[in-house]
Amino acid sequence: MASVARPPGPKGLPILGCLVDLRRRPLDLMLESARCGDVAYVRLPFVGGAYLLNHPDYIGSVLVDNAKGFVKSADYVVLKQLLGEGLVTSEGALHKRQRRLIAPAFHRGRINTYADVMIGYGLKMCERWQRGATLDIHREMTQVTLAIVSKTLLDADVDSAEASAVSDAVTMLMPLIDNPILMLAPKLFRWMPGHKSYRKALELLDSTVYRIVEEHRRMGGDRGDLLSMLLAARDEEDAGRRMSDQQVRDEVMTIFLAGHETTANALTWTFYLLSQNPEAEARLHAELDVVLGGRRPTVDDLPRLTYTTLVLNESLRMYPPVWAIGRRALSDVEVGGWVIPAGSNIALSQWAMHHDARYHPDPWVFRPERWLPGEQDKRPEFSFFPFGGGPRICIGESFARMEAALLIAAIAQNWRLRLEPGFRVELLALVTLRPKFGVRMTLERRARKERTMREHPPESPAPPALVS
Repeated sequence: MASVARPPGPKGLPILGCLVDLRRRPLDLMLESARCGDVAYVRLPFVGGAYLLNHPDYIGSVLVDNAKGFVKSADYVVLKQLLGEGLVTSEGALHKRQRRLIAPAFHRGRINTYADVMIGYGLKMCERWQRGATLDIHREMTQVTLAIVSKTLLDADVDSAEASAVSDAVTMLMPLIDNPILMLAPKLFRWMPGHKSYRKALELLDSTVYRIVEEHRRMGGDRGDLLSMLLAARDEEDAGRRMSDQQVRDEVMTIFLAGHETTANALTWTFYLLSQNPEAEARLHAELDVVLGGRRPTVDDLPRLTYTTLVLNESLRMYPPVWAIGRRALSDVEVGGWVIPAGSNIALSQWAMHHDARYHPDPWVFRPERWLPGEQDKRPEFSFFPFGGGPRICIGESFARMEAALLIAAIAQNWRLRLEPGFRVELLALVTLRPKFGVRMTLERRARKERTMREHPPESPAPPALVS
């Protein structure tokens, strides 16, 4: 074995180590740690610190090659307060069983049936917008993705009492999930300020979800939503056993939260980046004009919306909705010549890796062309992992990618979004990467045009300006 000494890392403060930086500027801390080496040690009190792995091979080893040697880290204990034992938080045999039961609900043939719902809600939003209006686009994207996940998951309209209650309760509980003190000491939950409000929101959440589950069970049949499939799912490897109401509740909350929060953030950052890079925006608009010819998009258009896909990938690289993944080592493991002791916390940061110039030259420049097949094939697999990887890769990746691409097409076909002059966009790294004060943008109407690529070829985008 190699030396048991700790690898280099940011100095931090006496006693507190990097806890203050983790709370106040976690993204900078990830970048500073990555600059210390492909294996860096981040000092944190009470939990014995964390090891940041910033090399594609090491990330692949944790997520794929030696996935059974790691479990979720301490911060997921807090996440269980909301999600219970859903796919994001469960471990071992339970996780394997739940994933096996849920997988059919995310089969491509099934999720393709939701395309019309996604497009319909997107166009309804576009029709509501007014030329010249200035809106918080993050709020708009959150509302439309909430409407979509409510309909596709629960067969509920977003303005229904059930969907509104679930949304309000999740909003109340979000600060709980991101509390760094609870990540280090989850048992302090009952003593924290606002504990009763959090508990009340959780009780409201449970009662609402259980009521919807009971209604679905009573009506029976396939209502075309994901919940119907969850209730009907049988585990053929376990005597045809179905999920309990508690298991269904946990999976509903996991899908509900992940199904609108992350996609809303991805869409927000995409339109912000397009507003700062007019050449890329013009090329996107040209593709939409040629492929769609003025009609509404459909799921069958996705294979031809190639530049739209490049734009989405580059947005996911620059502003990954999930900016870090945590794991805990079950036994001593050697990584990059360093011994990581059993029980140690391990961080895999999409934010750090996606901005590593070794794999993404000019990492702070928005350049969708870097995702062309010839360019993409030059990079190792885990230099880009917005949806994780291995046996715990996000089961909803296909759903999220389809939803994001269709909404980009539906919105950009009708509107140009311009950042409000003087508005400062700031990052807020909570469980997901959100804009701290929203993103205020002014709406400019686009005329739908039917054009051919030969008549109006899109301009090759020039190197765009640095995005902060």
